Amino acid sequence: MNNAIFKLDTPQNEPARDYAPGSPEAESLIAEIRRQSSVEVEIPLIIGGKEIKTGNTGKVVMPHDHGHKLGVFHKARKEDAAAAIEAALSARAKWAAMPWDDRVSISLKTAELISTKYRDLLNAATILGQSKNFWQAEIDSACEVCDFLRFNCYNASTLFSFTQPAQSYKTFNRVELRPLEGFVYAVTPFNFTAIACNLNMAPAVLGNVTVWKPATASVLSSYYLMKIYQEAGLPDGVINFVPGGGDVISGVVLEHEYFAGLHFTGSNETFNALWRQISDNLHKYRSYPRIVGETGGKDFIFAHSSADTDRLSTAIVLGAFEYQGQKCSASSRCYIPASIWPETLRKIKERVGKIRASDPADPKTLVGAVIDEKSFDFITSYIEAAKKSHDAEVIIGGQSDKTKGYFIEPTVILCEDPKYATMETELFGPVMSVYVYDDDKFDETLKLCDETSVYGLTGSIFARDKEAVVKATEAFKYAAGNFYINDKTTGAMVGQQPFGGSRASGTNDKVGSAFNLIRWVNPRSIKDNYSPPADVSFPHMG
Repeated sequence: MNNAIFKLDTPQNEPARDYAPGSPEAESLIAEIRRQSSVEVEIPLIIGGKEIKTGNTGKVVMPHDHGHKLGVFHKARKEDAAAAIEAALSARAKWAAMPWDDRVSISLKTAELISTKYRDLLNAATILGQSKNFWQAEIDSACEVCDFLRFNCYNASTLFSFTQPAQSYKTFNRVELRPLEGFVYAVTPFNFTAIACNLNMAPAVLGNVTVWKPATASVLSSYYLMKIYQEAGLPDGVINFVPGGGDVISGVVLEHEYFAGLHFTGSNETFNALWRQISDNLHKYRSYPRIVGETGGKDFIFAHSSADTDRLSTAIVLGAFEYQGQKCSASSRCYIPASIWPETLRKIKERVGKIRASDPADPKTLVGAVIDEKSFDFITSYIEAAKKSHDAEVIIGGQSDKTKGYFIEPTVILCEDPKYATMETELFGPVMSVYVYDDDKFDETLKLCDETSVYGLTGSIFARDKEAVVKATEAFKYAAGNFYINDKTTGAMVGQQPFGGSRASGTNDKVGSAFNLIRWVNPRSIKDNYSPPADVSFPHMG
């Protein structure tokens, strides 16, 4: 990799449009939503720059109107996965040898295309295919996508400055940051278009090539991302778009000698299964693969008796119910002292009462549908169980309907048992579980919260008492890789709050930062000796 790299200026976060009623940007987006709603798209595989149609197709539908087909996508076969690997490896040498600033220019051009020409296209696809409202799509498929693309370039440029070693007058020492020796397998989730972008483009900007398995439920927006990469000048084979069954694709990818890294966001179950497959195949690989994953969360809001209940109740509602709770950072359990619970509950009910759960193509919608029937059935099974339980009570919402779309009301469950199932289990839906504790048991409840979940992704403390904030911050040192003080648990911004958690939440490699990028390079130390020894004798030998 060319190390003659200039350090880029720190980028600014992409400004978010507010889509006020009647504004030009709102009208433009609505028109694109109508256009995409009226057509059916055929989505091929894209391997080595070539479109491939396998004939084995799946439907692309709207979660909020699952009878409305947006298109079909072709599913990869084993031979297609093998072809994607070969295409990636064929492109690898030229891509790695391309001057770094040229690779950067492709990433920055992609960001510019998305920020301007294709903003409506990508936002509309995310709204329709992933059931995000206007704001959730804007901050994801426009702003965060652009932020990842720009900040990755900046952060990559900083790697080369702080990795260079000390010099001496007799030697010239340097570190070359090489791409990995092989290809990266990018497995991306349905819930963030930005993550689908980043899991490919972060390794790519450092000279790596990828085989990309997008989530079936977000294949529409992922396909448009792939087409935008091509327009920005990404060479054929650098990223290979291979939708389809994970068992089919992974079975081929993880057997290959040149499998060099996994960049993953998704469920613990899938990540653990992939890790086991990798472990079983270690003897086949040319090098030890880099495994980078962000998985689940059971994210908490912890309130102290000094908390501002207006801010607390708003954080609970937005943290739990924006995008139907389908964020790995979504708030899903809450610990509230008894002294402020009645007031907090009243304010939660007021705020939930303002929520409109409907078609996200309507600008007035806050909550859309959960992603598919499997998710709907899983979430509602826990709600129904809570209705019958002696240890829990559904106090807000609890209704659901999948007749037209997979709609679940924003639901709050009051738990008598702090270890009740919904306090511990990640539901990935619009459900908040609350445990009310005695005010004088603040310290004990901090410990309880820390020990309740296997996850360690996001969490927050609400308090005006600074001593309580300090105590909670220390108590939750490993309970949350992203910790918030008097704020909701969602909304990390690239460049400001690098995102990731540990424990069962993943490898905490902090996407959008140098912590993540350094996993996609393979350093080589080079010593150029100007005065190598010419004799085998040493002074102590006489």
